[in-house]
Amino acid sequence: VHAARGGRSQSWLTEDIMRMLIGILGIVVALSLITPSGLFAQTDPAVGMWKLNLAKSTYVPGPAPKSEMRTYTASGKNGIKGKFDRVDAAGKSVTITYDAQYDGKDVPYTGSPDADAISVMKVDARTINAILKKNGKVVQTTKAVTSADGKVRTLTSTGTIAAGQKINNVTVFDRM
Repeated sequence: VHAARGGRSQSWLTEDIMRMLIGILGIVVALSLITPSGLFAQTDPAVGMWKLNLAKSTYVPGPAPKSEMRTYTASGKNGIKGKFDRVDAAGKSVTITYDAQYDGKDVPYTGSPDADAISVMKVDARTINAILKKNGKVVQTTKAVTSADGKVRTLTSTGTIAAGQKINNVTVFDRM
């Protein structure tokens, strides 16, 4: 026989705790469904705005662009959306965009004369490999590494540009 407390048995405590736990679990599930890309953005060091540091970058054979700003946002369950705003060496503004998952599958790469598709794969928490293709043929590969402190992003790119010229570029971007 349970001792009564205010007309209720001691089982009221167990019932109240269960209701509270179910409520907390419901909130946790709801938040995870509402903000998966927001949570992912906090763990992907590539996400953010990056400005080209021309003084630290090398373009072989060149010429280097006048400026470039890159914006990366989280996309889907495990991906990234890129937007590159560039002023090329001749002063022409170019915008390149893509929206890819880190699954190695080709997606459209728009705005570039050099490529029409990109695929991206995470190597580790701070390293991404990208492959650019034109008409189904690999034209460039890039290894992008974000520094341990998250302030610098270094891209090493090799391949061929639309004019048929071979490139070997190391571009350095500073987080904005």
